[in-house]
Amino acid sequence: MISKLAHVCEGARLGANVIVEPFAYIAADTVIGDNCWIGPGAVIMDGARIGHDCKIHSSAVVAGIPQDLKFRGEYSTAEIGDNTTIRECATVNRGTAAKGVTRVGSNVLIMAYAHVGHDCTVGDHCILVNRVSLAGEVEIGDWAILGGHTAVHQFCRIGAHAMLSGGSLVSKDVPPYVKAAHNPLAFVGINFIGLRRRNFSPEKIQEIHDMFRILFQSGYNYSRACDIVMEQISESPERTLVVEFIRTSKRGILKPYNPNKDNDDVE
Repeated sequence: MISKLAHVCEGARLGANVIVEPFAYIAADTVIGDNCWIGPGAVIMDGARIGHDCKIHSSAVVAGIPQDLKFRGEYSTAEIGDNTTIRECATVNRGTAAKGVTRVGSNVLIMAYAHVGHDCTVGDHCILVNRVSLAGEVEIGDWAILGGHTAVHQFCRIGAHAMLSGGSLVSKDVPPYVKAAHNPLAFVGINFIGLRRRNFSPEKIQEIHDMFRILFQSGYNYSRACDIVMEQISESPERTLVVEFIRTSKRGILKPYNPNKDNDDVE
């Protein structure tokens, strides 16, 4: 059902059972999957590729022009997976020449006023809480949760199953499976509760804990600590994910929390 008060440009491709509420705008170069709901005043710009069963709430903008001074109007897209919800006034910019696409996965919740910058990649089952801001080319792994008002620096990576406290300022890479908090942002443990909720076994959680005890509490630099993890922890997908994440970091890895330093607790 398309409201007579909505504007859908000729050429837009809408699937079955799509609802478009009054005052929504849908540009011509767009694809919207089956069973989507486009709320009042939502704006779907050229380059949007939206999966099925998505909800785009009032005043949200998908595939807006990148906020990048190097952008020269090149063709790019913003791809949204299935069953993803984008709440009021959230924005997802399309890509630039850097990657050509901004990707948001399936079963993602992007809360009100959050921003996903150009060429970002957000994995499946992620939650970006109110006013989270991702600068350009940020990468977020599956099942990550970013607390409200978190700001992520350009090119940073946040690993799968990580959880960041509200108000986090992210300037370094955050490995998979960890919790991060404080100011400056620091490692404060592994995400025990999240891993249990996602049916990680007690043995697997202990293995992950042992890895990060070596990485963050042994006193070795990360390069040597990764070598020790490879020597002492049995081969597994989790070990491979963590070690490769740290070894391929370009922005550097956040540090463990040191209560003896001047840290402002923002939990």
